[in-house]
Amino acid sequence: MDDLKARLRTLLSDLMLVPGLSGHEDRVRRHIAKVLDGMGLSSRTDRLGNLIATLEGEPGAPSVMLYAHTDQLGFVTRKIEANGLIRVERLGGVPEKALPAQAVRFCVGEGRDVTGIVANKSHHATPPEEKYKVTPYADLFIDIGADSAEAVRGLGIEIGTPVVYEPRVLHLNEDRVAGTSVDDRAGCAVVVEAARLLKDVSPRPTIHFVFAVLEEFNLRGAMVAAQQLQPDIAIQLDLALTADTPDMTQRGEVRLGAGPAMSLYSFHGRGTLNGTIPHPAITALVVRTAAEEDIPLQRTAHIGALTDNSYVQLVGQGVACVDLCFPSRYTHTALEVCDLRDLEQLTQLCVGAITRIAAPGFDLDRDRHT
Repeated sequence: MDDLKARLRTLLSDLMLVPGLSGHEDRVRRHIAKVLDGMGLSSRTDRLGNLIATLEGEPGAPSVMLYAHTDQLGFVTRKIEANGLIRVERLGGVPEKALPAQAVRFCVGEGRDVTGIVANKSHHATPPEEKYKVTPYADLFIDIGADSAEAVRGLGIEIGTPVVYEPRVLHLNEDRVAGTSVDDRAGCAVVVEAARLLKDVSPRPTIHFVFAVLEEFNLRGAMVAAQQLQPDIAIQLDLALTADTPDMTQRGEVRLGAGPAMSLYSFHGRGTLNGTIPHPAITALVVRTAAEEDIPLQRTAHIGALTDNSYVQLVGQGVACVDLCFPSRYTHTALEVCDLRDLEQLTQLCVGAITRIAAPGFDLDRDRHT
């Protein structure tokens, strides 16, 4: 499986360097479509921008939608000051305390993007009462090195131009990757590699590999894909909050590098009153697969975050959903962290579980599992 880990490293690193603010994911979609095409897997794009590739399988088996979201959080240009400084509106759950002194990128177009920095008041001029104060994002400004609004617009920046953390990848020790948009380019990389492994498997269920848009903008893209595909089962790949740093120990038991995780309960509770309680037939399938494949399986249950499954589960007569996760630290910052060993094992878990869906005797009868 070393080849798998190496492919995941390369693909994840490439995807992390492609900017794709929610609602502006087209560059990411085109990159993934090219990778799929190189694997001999054709794909299509719906009107919202979801990328969908389908492998036909056993006609009697439940169909599966394996998916991750392509978009990332960031900002939208809100105001260009006369002196060339720029103010922005946030898009998604941006942590304000992690913003000052960060590098950002204005996504004007391929080869025309503009780098800027989020201003941070000079330390020498900061009075004591301000040193521990978090500045609201609306009061921050971004410096791109321009001296006038005309100069800013001359670079192609206008009201509405998308802004993301400056894309970067850092390799920490042997197996850990840090940088921008690990959430959820790591999930996208796993979906791609699962597709590579499943395309030659027989028997298998019909599998729809979906790279969804607009997750950071109230979870809108995957639901549209599910409405088209009407899957029986949806397996969503996203991060699990780790609890292995001093500030997170109360959050649970998930550790970085200890294997993939399965979410048993999620609920947002702030503005979006939604979440996911997974289908018992699918959680039983995942547990059995992990045991039989000797894959470590962590568990998570939390309030404060949610995934696309919270809406996908409501499509049609109901979709049997589960969130499978890779542990991640420092989420929604410019330097998120994941472990390639977790991604490798998450890929194996997905392939093993989906293969078993086509086996005789598998069904979605809740009463067999409760």
